[in-house]
Amino acid sequence: MNRTQTTRDRRTGSAETITRPDTAAEARDTARDFLSDLTPAPTRETTDNVVLVVSELVTNALRHAGGITALRLARVRQAVEITVQDPSPSRPRPRHPDITGYEGGYGLTLVNYLARFVTVTPSPGGGKKICAAVSL
Repeated sequence: MNRTQTTRDRRTGSAETITRPDTAAEARDTARDFLSDLTPAPTRETTDNVVLVVSELVTNALRHAGGITALRLARVRQAVEITVQDPSPSRPRPRHPDITGYEGGYGLTLVNYLARFVTVTPSPGGGKKICAAVSL
């Protein structure tokens, strides 16, 4: 994993972590660490939802977008914003799920179901940012 930057303000409850994980497993660990330091602590269900969204977005970037240039987790009011930046300018597109389980196709559907919102914006230096907010 590349260098991780974390900022927290206990007075306001704001927190932010920016990193560049090499794998989805590293991204999930980063998300769990980030959530474990929030006050009040998120519920188990919220933690599972955030970790799943992180895992899906990072996996999609690794498989379909040429890798990850940044992962940002931020507590914003009553939500956790998950932003994955990748080098591809192509917007993600939903696929028909493979019911045999071999080809996937469930990721964006799950992210859209669990998140309060999902946005895709071009990055200034190329590529794109995908941001999803999960309610706390």
